[in-house]
Amino acid sequence: MSYFSDLGLAEPILRALATKGYTDPTPIQRQAIPALMEGRDLLGIAQTGTGKTAAFALPSLHRLAAEATPRKPAACRMLVLSPTRELAAQIADNMKGYAKNLNLFVDCVFGGVPIAKQARRLVGGTDVLVATPGRLLDLIDNRALTLRHVEIFVLDEADQMMDLGFIHALKRVAAMLPAKRQSLFFSATMPKSIEDLGRQFIQNPVKVEVAPQASTAERVEQYVTFINQAEKQALLSLRIRALIADKSLDRSLVFTRTKHGADRVARHLEAAGIPARAIHGNKSQAQRTAALEAFRQGACPVLVATDIAARGIDVAGVSHVFNFELPNVAEQYVHRIGRTARAGADGAAISLCAPDEKAYLRDIEKLTGVKLMPIPLPADFQAEASKLPKPAHKPNDDEDHRGGHARNGRGGGRGQPQGQRNGGGGDRAADGQPKRRFIPRGGPGVGQHRNKVSRVS
Repeated sequence: MSYFSDLGLAEPILRALATKGYTDPTPIQRQAIPALMEGRDLLGIAQTGTGKTAAFALPSLHRLAAEATPRKPAACRMLVLSPTRELAAQIADNMKGYAKNLNLFVDCVFGGVPIAKQARRLVGGTDVLVATPGRLLDLIDNRALTLRHVEIFVLDEADQMMDLGFIHALKRVAAMLPAKRQSLFFSATMPKSIEDLGRQFIQNPVKVEVAPQASTAERVEQYVTFINQAEKQALLSLRIRALIADKSLDRSLVFTRTKHGADRVARHLEAAGIPARAIHGNKSQAQRTAALEAFRQGACPVLVATDIAARGIDVAGVSHVFNFELPNVAEQYVHRIGRTARAGADGAAISLCAPDEKAYLRDIEKLTGVKLMPIPLPADFQAEASKLPKPAHKPNDDEDHRGGHARNGRGGGRGQPQGQRNGGGGDRAADGQPKRRFIPRGGPGVGQHRNKVSRVS
């Protein structure tokens, strides 16, 4: 076993890590940090939750501190591009923590907030800038920022960038970066389109691959209930109420395919007496920040999210993930259930599968090699469901929940607006949450088995 102290990182960085309680690097950190400290380009295939942020942040901060140069006006020495607002904010927060004992300044810019204030902050320049592509180009177009002095460039979540339609923005950024630089390219998947994109940024890279896309969290117990679409809301409310009542649920993420669907599910949960918030690209930045903070602090135990808004959300204590609607891209299932069973804790992922979603379920089981354990409906489901109150009707309640999928089915409406384009997410190193056992309640046989996940033959 190796330790951070074995990797040659500067003493101020080691002190910052010790403050956070981090001593043992993750696999991607052990593989990436030595190569990056030598100045090599890197191609990383890694999902969120693998410690990716520290893998690129620690050696980059080490190099910037060792080769200290004065900040240049309206410029940055290191640029980190993130597809979503929340992910950008979490990366910046982590980097500020790692750099707290260094004379390095970290800034973060994204859409949804006034650009003028961000432009003023950049007048004197910064060492590290974390940005979403849309706001980065807005600042460049307004002559508030130049990329001529970038020494280290990081492109994070490249596959998500492609899904959100950022390809043209990334090509513009590539043309503005100096030829002499260190480049780091991270993606959870590596299809040919992503490889082609990577060639525009990296040369002769070190390749690091951890947690392949088809792998699901080993500590996540995975279940499925077959149910008609119209009955899903009642079942979800009853399951969550039961889990809260017996104190099995700490925090739960509920995934929907569309933004209107997320709002609708949250309203039904609230009507059933379950505090819930929705987070998606149509929400203002203030609303998204407030919802995420309430969820993080435990004031709101249920957060309903679209795939795009939730990509990379890393909140400690997520005990359950509910797939209210199965994703029609199987890889997205892996990202969803990866929100639980983090930092050594156990977790449960419960999918509600309508008859027309069975093909999606087959794709998921084929990709992951895991057969989800069926949970039958509770014997008194109809009687209990009839007692649940319903929220006041809203105009968009009648909208088809399957309409308006994003490209490849990974989120909200087609043609993302600026607010959705800089959506939500995050990544950080593990922090040692306690191990617990989570079993869903409410069906015959549920809770009688511990090892419920069997392999597909």
